[in-house]
Amino acid sequence: MRRSNLSFREALWATRAGNIFTTHTPVAAGFDRFPADALAKYARYVEGFLAEAGIGLDEFLALGRARYGDENEPFNMAYLAIRGSMQTFGVSRLHGQVSRHIFQPLFPRWPEDEVPVGHVTNGVHVPSWDSSRADELWTAACGKERWRGVPDALPELIASLSDEQLWTMASEERQILIRQVRARLARQLGSRGYPPEIVAQSANVLDPNALTLGFARRFTGYKRPNLLLADPARLARLLNDPARPVQLVLAGKAHPADDVGREMIREWIDLAQRPEFRQRVVFLEDYDIALAQELVQGVDVWINTPRRPWEACGTSGMKVLVNGGLNLSERDGWWEQEVVPEFYARDAAGMPRRWLERVRRSMASLTPTYSSSRMARDYVEQYYLIGAAELRRRSADGGEPARAMHAWESRLRRHWSGLHIGETSVCGDGTTWSFSVPVYLGEIAPSDVAVQLYVDPRDGKERFLGELLRGEPIIGATNGHIYTGTAPATRRAEEYTVRIIPYFSGVRVPAELPLILWQK
Repeated sequence: MRRSNLSFREALWATRAGNIFTTHTPVAAGFDRFPADALAKYARYVEGFLAEAGIGLDEFLALGRARYGDENEPFNMAYLAIRGSMQTFGVSRLHGQVSRHIFQPLFPRWPEDEVPVGHVTNGVHVPSWDSSRADELWTAACGKERWRGVPDALPELIASLSDEQLWTMASEERQILIRQVRARLARQLGSRGYPPEIVAQSANVLDPNALTLGFARRFTGYKRPNLLLADPARLARLLNDPARPVQLVLAGKAHPADDVGREMIREWIDLAQRPEFRQRVVFLEDYDIALAQELVQGVDVWINTPRRPWEACGTSGMKVLVNGGLNLSERDGWWEQEVVPEFYARDAAGMPRRWLERVRRSMASLTPTYSSSRMARDYVEQYYLIGAAELRRRSADGGEPARAMHAWESRLRRHWSGLHIGETSVCGDGTTWSFSVPVYLGEIAPSDVAVQLYVDPRDGKERFLGELLRGEPIIGATNGHIYTGTAPATRRAEEYTVRIIPYFSGVRVPAELPLILWQK
């Protein structure tokens, strides 16, 4: 505002292009919200800013509310972020879909699938999580600088690893993990005052050759860390099968105020102390990054059991990929009768060939996909470069493009209620519908809006969105025109409807102006 002598709203149009909001929670309750009366107590601290901006406190609070002027609605920080950003995205494909539902109130009358929230799937910094043995294999196959650039070539290179290389790596990593777990368990028991003979038993827990499952994360209800406890008798049979033993290493913390999460931890600790589980289940306390590194480097399978769709994008399972660990999720279809038998199905050389083929595919296709190298490229190409270019454009010439955008918005808001869409005429030839509809624009210039033909997705058919072109003026009408266009006859003519939305070159609608008018 000071630099370019812009008003608050004009400056918002200029700077919004350079702001990108990444939302990280899949539940509306996860956003910070503050009652208006609580914020009013601190109004004096921003009086100078508001005076210079030329806006009142109510106008400022409206930036964080879905409904303008609703004094009972709290101030929502996520709403403020969206209104101050040209681009918004979630951290996985499903999270983007969930977020579009959450933010629907900010875009009234817009279809949910057009709520302007995209996604960039999370990734992990792979070099922080690979073991020394995994690093040796990746370096031999892909080079030391493999994660510094675009990872497109890595799948083919890592797929060349032999079964022998993969099995040696996995076996050595598992042995190292079990030594670490035994040492941690001994320290844990000793610090709790157990007698020396009990502490000494730590040296015998777990089997270096057994299928090892890992589960480590924050313990809270939606992550369902106690799902494996639904049938303890069956779990005991799986873990203690003499021919195909399975073992489980768990770690995690609960928020001090999360009684449910703390109780889940107690359940696992109690179970691990029962005789039938003592050799096969270990719960490690004081969960931190160092312990997480040990676990993701040594387990064969990573367990993931969140309640759909409450996990925005869990990254713990991404960290095992580089080390040859496989993921087991409640949605991927690979569990129950396949996991244990595949691990123990050995050939004459003692190699689980089908298991190793699964490991190879996972390392080759998933590790690059869920790396921060891919994620950073997506951020830059899909959002950052676009935002930076638009910010430069809007800020040029003393912010003149932003002034024009604000003037355009003001015109539309002032005259939007004067828009009217008439009755549609339609004819068809069996393959294509031809539509004709009178549109009365009132005080709004035809160049300030777009008239569209729309049909929503249903019955397995995709949505259709097409532009209607302005044709001849309507005789006797002021600023009325006949708009025409065509659409495929794959949908019934009555399913199509006409709508009017704002249009200005470079403006993202509805992200920056959510006005819309539907044909009645």
